[in-house]
Amino acid sequence: MKPGRRRWFFTGMSFAVLATVIAGFAPTYYLKPLFATPALPLPVHIHGALFSAWVLLFAAQTSLVAAKRTDLHKRLGIAGAVLAAAMVVSGLVVAIASARAAHPALGALAGAPPLFVLVIPLASVVVFTILVGLGLYYRRRADAHKRLMLLATLALLPPALGRIRVLNAVGPPAFFGITVLFIVAVVAYDYWTRRRVHAVSLWGGLFLALSFPGRIALGHTDAWLAFARWLVR
Repeated sequence: MKPGRRRWFFTGMSFAVLATVIAGFAPTYYLKPLFATPALPLPVHIHGALFSAWVLLFAAQTSLVAAKRTDLHKRLGIAGAVLAAAMVVSGLVVAIASARAAHPALGALAGAPPLFVLVIPLASVVVFTILVGLGLYYRRRADAHKRLMLLATLALLPPALGRIRVLNAVGPPAFFGITVLFIVAVVAYDYWTRRRVHAVSLWGGLFLALSFPGRIALGHTDAWLAFARWLVR
């Protein structure tokens, strides 16, 4: 791959994530008036706005780097850090509120106990926080930084994928599996361009991928259920 094209890989991935998010949330959020879906409470609107802003900002940031405008990229990075912190708070609030209200789950999780389902969004918040935190810490190491921020953004994909009808019918194996395919694309890109896999892509990718079966297993434990009951009381 030519050096000029290499710069656009992360931009391409960011726009693939953006397209996925739009496809998943169009009926219930972005094009809500056209689908006559139930009204959303204010915290969910705030949550949707924050997470949408992150995906848009990530696309903008990768585009700026590809265009060699790292000066603007660094300035926007401050806003990104603040936005990430707000997302973590919003993600926790909305996840706990949904479990407390016993909202129905998606796909293969339909009918599952709300306390079990709660482990999935909370784990996403934890994984996102860790990856973004590391991305900010390594912000002066561009090779590590951009991979960590991409993986953090990929951690947000399952909720969007789970709302795509054909994937919704299959459940976690589909929307977790497709997220893993995005991770595989990062690993393949590394090998194709570097003839080796970057440590962040390998270990960060494994961390994200293994979190999917890990959170399902955790959700079945008595310790988790006791903790979840404490959260929602």
